[in-house]
Amino acid sequence: MWNYFKEIISGSISLATGMWITLRQSFRRPVTVSYPYQTLAMAERFRGHIELIANRVTGEPNCVVCMACQKACPSFCIQVNGYKPAGAPRKVPTLFILDFTTCSLCGLCVESCKFDALTFSREYNLASFRKEDYVMDMLERLRRAGD
Repeated sequence: MWNYFKEIISGSISLATGMWITLRQSFRRPVTVSYPYQTLAMAERFRGHIELIANRVTGEPNCVVCMACQKACPSFCIQVNGYKPAGAPRKVPTLFILDFTTCSLCGLCVESCKFDALTFSREYNLASFRKEDYVMDMLERLRRAGD
């Protein structure tokens, strides 16, 4: 009989505690925002998909087609190709494709690049219904960003 009353008392205390927490939280400022009209500030360490970095002087990508990013990628989502023009000191990329559908955002490509040619983007809203929107031509994106 004593256990019956003991359970009723502990249940009542638990209920009162939960109601007190709910009452306290109801007077706090809401955490949610009215998306897409408002957005939260991105965390400083946010890592989006990769981007090519342009040379400040020439505006061309810093990539020298060393293929280190392609070799380091465990998902095989990067394709790089290029050629060396006559008289040029380094190779020039002609193709830099990122298949973001298979990218795991591990960052090995950015770490392996010794020429400061890759970084993480700050872009986070990539919603789409088409797979083609996630196969990105990084050279074209760099040209559009420079315009």
